Amino acid sequence: MRAFASRTSTFFNRNLYNFPPIHNPSRAMSQSTAIPKKQLRVRDHGYDNYMEVEKKTRKVLKFQNLILSEPTQSLPIARLETLSRRFGFTRHEAGAFVLKFPHVFEIFEHPVQRILFCRLTRKAVLQIERERHALAEQVPRAVTRLRKLLLMSNEGRLRLEHVRVARAALGLPDDFEFSVVLRYPRFFRLIDSKETRNKYIEVVERDPRLGTCAIEDVRERVYRERGGDAEDVRFSFVVDFPPGFRIGKYFRIAMWKWQRLPYWSPYEVVSGYDLRSIEAQKRMEKRAVATIHELLSLTVEKKITLERIAHFRMAMNLPKRLKDFLLQHQGIFYVSTRGNQGKLHTVFLREAYRKGELVEPNELYLARRKLAELVLLSPRKAGVDRELVGYRRSRLEDEMGRVTRAYVEDAYEDFKGEDGVGLDKDAEDDLTSDVGSDVDLGDADDDFVDSVSLQRTS
Repeated sequence: MRAFASRTSTFFNRNLYNFPPIHNPSRAMSQSTAIPKKQLRVRDHGYDNYMEVEKKTRKVLKFQNLILSEPTQSLPIARLETLSRRFGFTRHEAGAFVLKFPHVFEIFEHPVQRILFCRLTRKAVLQIERERHALAEQVPRAVTRLRKLLLMSNEGRLRLEHVRVARAALGLPDDFEFSVVLRYPRFFRLIDSKETRNKYIEVVERDPRLGTCAIEDVRERVYRERGGDAEDVRFSFVVDFPPGFRIGKYFRIAMWKWQRLPYWSPYEVVSGYDLRSIEAQKRMEKRAVATIHELLSLTVEKKITLERIAHFRMAMNLPKRLKDFLLQHQGIFYVSTRGNQGKLHTVFLREAYRKGELVEPNELYLARRKLAELVLLSPRKAGVDRELVGYRRSRLEDEMGRVTRAYVEDAYEDFKGEDGVGLDKDAEDDLTSDVGSDVDLGDADDDFVDSVSLQRTS
């Protein structure tokens, strides 16, 4: 367990308590000891590399969904190229793309029509079954996550459409409206708004046992380890700045003050409080950090897109300029722009990851990462295995036929030469962009952005 002192020992223990005396009071007052509102994002290549793999996985999932939607679980290559245009692929790019991942897609000649078809490999089918089983097994935990999500809202309810577009991150099944909401009427109720004609999910009763945040469990473990010396972590968060992040003296003072600032819990109703004072506004800002922290803790992979968080902005009293707000706390969150030509922003909970993997993985996360492993497997191994199978068959037919290792490698090089079509690289992100601040995000492209967990029904 990574305690607060171990993760930020050089940041807090050595630098925040033993400052040299400042002999120029006027110069000291000229510098602000508040966390700057504008900060440049420092890249962490570990998270960006994670999103590079995620980018390939999203495209693979789109093709899987096309194949699984067919009654025969297979699709002609010509029709696959036509349907893939909706994903941004041009002519012949779809065939070149599926050839890049022979551990996921299998190209074969139809025995009757004598044209090339594409289907999923046995490994890919087993991965889908594993994910489907893991999703069904964790439905009770998904019910608890949905209840806690509703309790963080102001009125104890959220739009059904906003929850739907975030269902994959929360570990909810595609038919959660029937399998979760309507199945547990003692926890949820589905209501229609006459003013907006939208459906809302509302919590039936506020259970005080669900009002404990994930960061409070971490603090409790620190209390048990350090005892009375852990009093300074009463309102603190685990801070782990990315490599290369510059920490000045006044920034250390600002963080020292901010870590000890009290705040209201995300599950506490603040509608009756007077929030006009400066102290109350500071507490509400820290409460927003705690709300996003808890929202990420409720997700399966401890990450979610910034556009999904923006959907809950009004219901959870989150600030308007979400990206700038998250960049103020780069030691707690990391915003990655990789994965969709710089248009998609993914927010990670830094304390939940170590060396590109979850510290506490779950079965659904492991099942989803299995697809990433298939994507990253070398095509050479798949080509060699295929040629070895062909060698065994040809040996039974012709004793004089021999397939050497050199022939296998030459066959793979020919296969590789046909796969020369590439895709566009990610565009550079604009750090001055303001996602979720002045533009009301629509739901028209939700199914396209939410392709990580496209519906997989056989």
